[in-house]
Amino acid sequence: MAARQVRAGAERAEAERNRRSVSPLLQGPEEPPPAVPDAEIPRPSIVPAASAVSMMFSVAGQIGQAVLTAITEPSPEPEAPEETQPPEQPEQSRPEEEPADEGDRLLELIEFLRSRLAGDYEVDEFGFDPEFADAIPRNLLRPLYDHWFRVEVRGAENIPAEGGALIVANHSGALPMDALMTAVAVREERERHLRILGGDLVFQTPFLAGLARRGGATLASAPDAERLLSNGELVGVWPEGYKGIGKPFSERYKLQRFGRGGFVSAALRTGVPIVPCSIVGAEEIYPIIADVPALARLLGLPYLPITPFFPLLGPLGAIPLPSKWLIEFGPPITTEEVGEAAADDPILVFDLTDRVRQTIQQTLYALLVQRRSVFF
Repeated sequence: MAARQVRAGAERAEAERNRRSVSPLLQGPEEPPPAVPDAEIPRPSIVPAASAVSMMFSVAGQIGQAVLTAITEPSPEPEAPEETQPPEQPEQSRPEEEPADEGDRLLELIEFLRSRLAGDYEVDEFGFDPEFADAIPRNLLRPLYDHWFRVEVRGAENIPAEGGALIVANHSGALPMDALMTAVAVREERERHLRILGGDLVFQTPFLAGLARRGGATLASAPDAERLLSNGELVGVWPEGYKGIGKPFSERYKLQRFGRGGFVSAALRTGVPIVPCSIVGAEEIYPIIADVPALARLLGLPYLPITPFFPLLGPLGAIPLPSKWLIEFGPPITTEEVGEAAADDPILVFDLTDRVRQTIQQTLYALLVQRRSVFF
């Protein structure tokens, strides 16, 4: 029995060896391998998949950032030259304009001196010399006009560009500085010469009389005013006269009486418009706190002003204070419809005179409200 069992085991072993030596093509499917715990199974495919996903998200983020950068960056790039170019243009143009202006002024001065030496210049029947007025008084007064008083002009378009017209303004400031600044304003804004009607004291003073006539001023009289207006000139008048220019500081910007309306009669006879002019700032250049009438009569003056600085500081007291000026030209008042015959009607002349005066007074009040301060 034992021998039989040994032989059978040997036969089974031989058969097993023969079966394993057969070609794999003839073999059937192998039996599944024994189960192995999950912890011992290597999972190489899981790690590459996670890495691939993270790389995809990273690349996608970089692409998205690049796209956003490409969209947002081109818009500010063209604006940079637009912001830098405009300030560069005026810097290049300013140096070119200033030498041109200085050159023109130098040429005008040379031409003026040449004509003076050669006697090649003309004056009108009143002694007015346009070249002299532009070369001397205007250039001397322009620094005061631009930098000292810093004159601001409003309503210059109401001044006629051509033809005769009568500018009527308020008067103040101890010295007739307001008349001179108005003349400069008219010349600068409208390129016309203002023919000033001055008081008799101006034309009784040596040297000053000739200078005033050559600058365009003439005596404040009805015949002279009518001749100038008939010739198409722009005439300026300050009807308050010495009462306005010599009034105390306590009565500043309160208009005095406008005479007997002689300027209105001249405008009616010539049919020219009347342009009201209101000046703020002249009252403060020489604030008059007192007057010495006895000494004024002795010196042949209409008044002798006392200011906080004159005569206390001597010649230094004659320097005007740098007040801020406003000059406003109102809408013109036409006289053609009334007719020349109205100049002989005293009631009509008085009404028109009062209308002009009230217009200037109301404008002064409005300008004083708008002015921020006396010196700024």
